[in-house]
Amino acid sequence: MTAEESTFAALGMLGDPLRRRLYECVAADPGEVGRDAAAEATGISRSLAAFHLDKLVEAGLLTTSFRRLSGRTGPGAGRPAKMYRRADGEHSVSVPPRSYDAVGRLLAQVVENGGLDRELQAAAHAAGAADPDASAEDLIAVLRARGYEPFFDGKTLRLNNCPYRGLADEFPALICGMNLALIEGLANSEWSPAMDPCPGGCCVALDSKNKNH
Repeated sequence: MTAEESTFAALGMLGDPLRRRLYECVAADPGEVGRDAAAEATGISRSLAAFHLDKLVEAGLLTTSFRRLSGRTGPGAGRPAKMYRRADGEHSVSVPPRSYDAVGRLLAQVVENGGLDRELQAAAHAAGAADPDASAEDLIAVLRARGYEPFFDGKTLRLNNCPYRGLADEFPALICGMNLALIEGLANSEWSPAMDPCPGGCCVALDSKNKNH
């Protein structure tokens, strides 16, 4: 199977509403999700959840590990539970084929070589502030709609996904600086974004200025 065929197969899995809900349930969790939790979250039986979760693993959309949920070890501790989390790989396809990633890398290289970091950050901040949703009260919903997968870590709002992962891995200082400026533009007065990387996620975290959050 070619890479393109594999991508079509993986994305085709998400065409099924139930599998898409299960995938979203696992992907939204910063840790790992067990079969029982996934079944409860989607309102289906454990056996049905297990079947579809394993299909998502076969497609390369999820990955698995095993651990004892009770925390006990040794005889009588029970069998380790199968846990699921979002796979690290990315899947994208366009019809007809396009190569936006190549253009993005080229533009990033030019900006970095030209020392235009501040200009990029200023443009990103302005773009965030000009976004129609920038003044929205529910910043969490705004970030979720843009693929950041926000979640609370205590009172800190962390972002489980970096929408710019490919470029951020290659140009970390440039892209992370741009990302922070963009989120600063999007954020309303109740939130304070700062560079505080989430393991496996986004480089930006937000602290609430409102004690009720």
